[in-house]
Amino acid sequence: MNESLLFVADLVLQTLWWVVLGRILISWFDPAGSGRIARTLIEMSEPILAPLRRILPPLGGIDWSPLATMLLLQFLRRLV
Repeated sequence: MNESLLFVADLVLQTLWWVVLGRILISWFDPAGSGRIARTLIEMSEPILAPLRRILPPLGGIDWSPLATMLLLQFLRRLV
């Protein structure tokens, strides 16, 4: 594969990882998602989290989809 394409793929995966982490952290301070930053992070991460949320039910009232997504993104980065 072209090296620049691999770089872009890695950059996208890394950016998505940080977006999900940002959503986790912002949920502690703005759980309703009413702020501009919170809404932006939710809009960016929801297309990634929603499919996993359908697969992983909340256990003990905790949504595990962000953690699973971050682990999956790290795994994909290692493959790239």
